[in-house]
Amino acid sequence: MPKNTPLRLAVAQLTVHPDPGDTAALRDSGEQIRRLMRDAHAAGARLLHLPEGALTCPSKQTMSTTGADHIGPADWDRADWTTLAVQLQAIAVLAGELRLWTVLGSVHPLTPPHRPHLSLYVISDQGKIVTRYDERMLSHTKVSHMYTPGSTPVTFTVDDVRFGCAMGMEAAFPEMFLEYERLDVDCVLFSTHGPGTPTNNGPFALQSQALAAANSYWVSYASTAQDAPNAPSGIITPEGDWLTQCPPELTPAITTADLNLSADNHARPWRRVARSGLYTQYQALTDPRSLERARS
Repeated sequence: MPKNTPLRLAVAQLTVHPDPGDTAALRDSGEQIRRLMRDAHAAGARLLHLPEGALTCPSKQTMSTTGADHIGPADWDRADWTTLAVQLQAIAVLAGELRLWTVLGSVHPLTPPHRPHLSLYVISDQGKIVTRYDERMLSHTKVSHMYTPGSTPVTFTVDDVRFGCAMGMEAAFPEMFLEYERLDVDCVLFSTHGPGTPTNNGPFALQSQALAAANSYWVSYASTAQDAPNAPSGIITPEGDWLTQCPPELTPAITTADLNLSADNHARPWRRVARSGLYTQYQALTDPRSLERARS
């Protein structure tokens, strides 16, 4: 059923740091995130969505045990897990104080010898980590040398608005976004770290627009300040249009929009009917191969 009360969503871009063992950089990430949380709260947002690696975005070159020229297994002993936990806890406490749902990317440790997950933490407005999404469709380097892949989709609900989570390069896999359509989400929170460069114009942002339109739901696109000149963070309508975007500048920022779900969405139910076998009754009974033989 249409929902009558809009939810104000904030999406952020921020400068991410490549070394999870750099204690000062981890603290800077935490401070950036908390500043953006306060900005989102001041703007009246109920939920703040941050990019992949918001707390730490490990570089394959930095982490490689075999050097930057020939990438090998990641050295996770170099990570400052204690500071990461302290910063995550401070973010959760502030989320509770501000009554602000907060979704941010970081690494999640597993028991050795298992590699960590690359994750999105979902923190409620009560300051609790209520769920976690682990990236499933990892790049070749990520799955070969860095992370343990996740296995399941994740959804959660805020004020009757149902969210799904995706990250990394998963915009290149439309079946994952179709899965969230089947799970009745209203908005997918897609957190990424590129691959925007001056020459490719942010393909994940373009794919996010197409996926929003193809599935008739909102997509929140959260990327890094480093990628902002090519693909700033923003919010995409169910028609595939940018409703709002952060400045295309190398600076932390947020932008906000109200997700108005009161309008009827006719495209989604029709696509479900179309996929249910509707067309079988209208298809010609003649075998196409017999027509080819007749022509020859």
